[in-house]
Amino acid sequence: YSILFIVFIILIIVTAFITIALTYFQLAVEDHRWWWRSMVCGGSTGVFIYGYCFYYFFARSDMTGFMQTSFFFGYMLMICYGFFLMLGTIGYRASLAFVRHIYKAIKCE
Repeated sequence: YSILFIVFIILIIVTAFITIALTYFQLAVEDHRWWWRSMVCGGSTGVFIYGYCFYYFFARSDMTGFMQTSFFFGYMLMICYGFFLMLGTIGYRASLAFVRHIYKAIKCE
């Protein structure tokens, strides 16, 4: 399980850094509505995973029937929603820390 834990830590770090970079680009063009966009940027990995589930189901698996289809897509929807919330929260918290850090450094004189 150690390699899985290392990959999970890398996922968290990459999500935080990519969301911080996208928040910086957004603030650089003077768009200060970064809150929900940072949540969506971080959580978009969950949407990608759910899209990959369609490829896996139709191209790789041998599942047939209504029950297998509904169970597969239902459970994967819940798992991907969990990933969306988890990574979206990580992206939001990282962006919040970044924005607080850069605005704390501004000197008003």
